[in-house]
Amino acid sequence: MKSTREKVLQTLASNPRSTIMEIADSVGINAISVRHHLTSLQASSLVSAEEERHGVGRPRLVYYLTEKGMEKFPTRYFRLTNNLLGQIKETLPEDAVKGIFKKMADRISEEYKPVLKNLSIEEKLDLLKDVMAQEGYELSWEKSTDGYSISEVSCPFYQIGKEHPEICLFDKTLVANMLAIPETKIKHIRKAESHCAFVIADSDVK
Repeated sequence: MKSTREKVLQTLASNPRSTIMEIADSVGINAISVRHHLTSLQASSLVSAEEERHGVGRPRLVYYLTEKGMEKFPTRYFRLTNNLLGQIKETLPEDAVKGIFKKMADRISEEYKPVLKNLSIEEKLDLLKDVMAQEGYELSWEKSTDGYSISEVSCPFYQIGKEHPEICLFDKTLVANMLAIPETKIKHIRKAESHCAFVIADSDVK
């Protein structure tokens, strides 16, 4: 049975840009309770709000799911993404498919090139964490006796990558670009029980 919080999210998934009264009618609770749940959901970055003109008079406040909130309903997106990647792989040569993911990473990392020149490897790793977080990843890194290890605590594409491993080129290319290390020098480990990890030897760190 869904909680009230889940019902509010479901309502916004089905009816984006709803008012408090519209959510209250859909969920079957009073407006005060809806406001309480929306405040909590906004604090969790799952819901956002903005004013919207609606005829004559004062603008009304409407609520909608953030990108993080939409990720609470991944099934349809997972199926669509899987189908799209399958179609792309049937249509394009393997190298072209791989090139798509590499170019995606190149585009993101390009704007950081001027900054990266003046950073130490550990500063680059911290920046990598921030950049990957913007793409929905959660990373951790640690220094070992012979290099550095980067672990993906969470990966938004992990399930898709099981069927389409080419998508992991996005991760690897972004790591390589942000750390200014050739991809061939980065060892990529796909852990069946969790996510992915990358290992870099001390000798390859600039």
